[in-house]
Amino acid sequence: MAGEVVNLTGVTVVRDGARLLSDVEWTVSEGERWVILGPNGAGKTTLLRIASTYLFPTAGTVTVLGERMGATDVFELRARIGLASSALADSVPARERVLDVVLTAAWAVFGRAREAYADDDTARATSLLAQLGCRELLERSYGTLSEGERKRVQIARALMTDPELLLLDEPAAGLDLGAREALVRRLSRLALDPASPVMVMVSHHVEEVPPGITHALLLRGGQVVAAGPVGDVLTGPGLSACFGIPLEVNHAAERFSARMAVPSLPRARASAAGVAR
Repeated sequence: MAGEVVNLTGVTVVRDGARLLSDVEWTVSEGERWVILGPNGAGKTTLLRIASTYLFPTAGTVTVLGERMGATDVFELRARIGLASSALADSVPARERVLDVVLTAAWAVFGRAREAYADDDTARATSLLAQLGCRELLERSYGTLSEGERKRVQIARALMTDPELLLLDEPAAGLDLGAREALVRRLSRLALDPASPVMVMVSHHVEEVPPGITHALLLRGGQVVAAGPVGDVLTGPGLSACFGIPLEVNHAAERFSARMAVPSLPRARASAAGVAR
């Protein structure tokens, strides 16, 4: 189908006897911004690794940016995909200058050596860092950054090559409330920008879903619970089925929140001892 960016058909992943994904059907099209939600062990990161071409399925077919995995050079294909994940972040040298962390994405390496970079490359890396609120971090060492600052630098690096597909694996994981909200605001700007690449992000929490996300996919036990427009999927019944507990979902000011649904409790009668005199 024209406009397809990612297409998974009958995708199953089995590793060491464990079934991580089972018969997954999923299509991401041009202009869409997706969030993948589910409990621990649901298969979210596995699904993202499939989409990033770093993991081949045991069964099924995968097409990314018009190229079928198994019938194309994935190294060339990966150059068209921006990926930010904790696994990649662990490869960044702690002493690396922040500007170079982003700049080296142009050569798909970590740790600047003798590569040559054009002035345009430096200007783009600087601009991306500024857009993500890291203008004052350019000369800092990556190892000195807070977790929130590192997340933003990772996203800038993922955008450095002007990718057609941007994949973010739990970008808000480990952040405190203030850092999370700052990141959600910046992700929202990215999601709402028509010039931004197609985006897929993984999360455990609906509170991390930024305004601008158009679609959602719910995973549980390696299987798709629901997938479609975000307003149709992020509902109480949908999330309850996904996480295995009764949940109430609220949607206000373009943000989602969820809490466990509990039956109303009758008001306890105040005892004589508890009544203020």
